[in-house]
Amino acid sequence: MTTLDLPPVTAPAPAGAPPAPEPPRPEKRVKLGGITREDVFTLAGSLAGSLALDWMLYERILPFSGALGFLVCWYLLFLVGYFALGRLQWGPLMVRERLVSVVAWSSGLLVVALIADQIGYVLLRGLEAAKHLNFFTESMDHTAALSPITSGGALNAVVGSLEQLGLATLFAVPLGIAAAVFMSEVGGRMARPVRTLVEAMTALPSIVAGLFILGIVILTFGFEKSGFAASLALTVMMMPIVTRAAEVVIRLVPGTLREASYALGGSQWRTVWNVVLPTARPGLVTAVVLGMARGVGETSPVLLTSGFTSQFNGNPFSEHQVSLPLYIWNYVKQPYPEMVARAFAAALTLMAVVLILFVTARVLGGRRPGQLTRRQKRRIERGARRAETAARAVPAVTVTTAATARTATTVPAGEH
Repeated sequence: MTTLDLPPVTAPAPAGAPPAPEPPRPEKRVKLGGITREDVFTLAGSLAGSLALDWMLYERILPFSGALGFLVCWYLLFLVGYFALGRLQWGPLMVRERLVSVVAWSSGLLVVALIADQIGYVLLRGLEAAKHLNFFTESMDHTAALSPITSGGALNAVVGSLEQLGLATLFAVPLGIAAAVFMSEVGGRMARPVRTLVEAMTALPSIVAGLFILGIVILTFGFEKSGFAASLALTVMMMPIVTRAAEVVIRLVPGTLREASYALGGSQWRTVWNVVLPTARPGLVTAVVLGMARGVGETSPVLLTSGFTSQFNGNPFSEHQVSLPLYIWNYVKQPYPEMVARAFAAALTLMAVVLILFVTARVLGGRRPGQLTRRQKRRIERGARRAETAARAVPAVTVTTAATARTATTVPAGEH
């Protein structure tokens, strides 16, 4: 007897019954964004076509010349070609969206390319002097203009820049943050004049700051040119930058946090100190870094207030003290290749100092809002352990008290 495997026969649906639902179709994952093959081909075709057309215009048709004009014309032709090729494939809305993306990406790449070009040029010109250890361990007090590159260095300029920038940061940051807190939290009639003054100081030329300290501190009060006077001039340049950036960051703190602090009985000072400033810490660090970046590369205020010396001076309050910008300005204009190489090596050192300061500031103050420090975490853990120990001791005391009460209840009255 042979058995056939036939498909199961479904019973016919009764008359008038609704049709059976269809089985669900498998879900298809839709990928949003990304780069497709059409995008790559369109981009490559636009670049190649615009380059060929630009070369034909510059070399065969129009009397144009110059590398800068060639690149600008190539970019404009590329945008036109990309728009035309995209219009053949996509709708108007998608073409505009892709065109804006291309402009944004190309602008970012241009900025990165310019920065890389500057760093590469300085590195190429200054590596000849920076690769010798004496450049970071010696000063220029025993080095002449025609001395070999293995003699002399920028130790005095590095120490002077760090001391002057440190003093300027010590003066500018508390004043700038205090002014920002006054304008954003306190207010009143004086808030607008202070804000106007800060905005005017933001656009103040650096030479004016140097002349101000030269006329007030050096000529009027009789102080000598020194690193301290240079730090005062840098403070004038850094303080408005810190104030403007800190005010914007403090204003971004949600008002509900202030209201919650006031509802818990906190005063305005405690609210600012314990709620507003910790919440705005990452932005305040950015404000400080912006101010330091403004002050570390200033030359004209330092030129008028610190003086120039080729000797090492580690005391910013006495005698002349040179800094890295002043060191670069003084040696790059000399007609000696060794001096020019030392100037470019100092510029490379200045970029390294800025990078180290930026990374240090981000590490020290770059915690997210609400993120606790290690000391705060240890304090919370100690409090939790004490509470747990107290919670364990309370039931033991309760059991002992209950046992004593039962014992006293069961003792006969005559035995008292």
